[in-house]
Amino acid sequence: MCPVCKKAGIPVKNTTVRHLVHNKLADQVGNKDYYLCSSEACDIVYFQPESDVRFLQHQVKVPVWFKKGADPKYICYCSKVTEEAIMDAVIDYNAKTIKDIIKLTGAMQNCKCEVENPTGKCCAPVVQQTIKKALEAK
Repeated sequence: MCPVCKKAGIPVKNTTVRHLVHNKLADQVGNKDYYLCSSEACDIVYFQPESDVRFLQHQVKVPVWFKKGADPKYICYCSKVTEEAIMDAVIDYNAKTIKDIIKLTGAMQNCKCEVENPTGKCCAPVVQQTIKKALEAK
């Protein structure tokens, strides 16, 4: 649980955190794995429940797409594809599948998810959620 908002955290490897915090903070990361706070409103991005180590939004190199005020709102961090680009591909160009999104936006072409995406995982599930959101808006 996040020490501030008490929401469940998403497990994240130490490697991901080390690559995404600002370089001057990398020494503070240590060797243990972290959790990503799942709350949109909470300023904490990464935390360790057994210690006071935590990193806030301004201490991370990229905006976390689901956090309030994320700008740009990347869905695919490796290829720098935004939610807006995926929504446009669905609404304006009739994309319906992840394959369509890859073709139209270049998403998921430069896979370095472990060190580029704040979750440390592939963005495919979030791409699919964004397609669904756009289809519902259409």
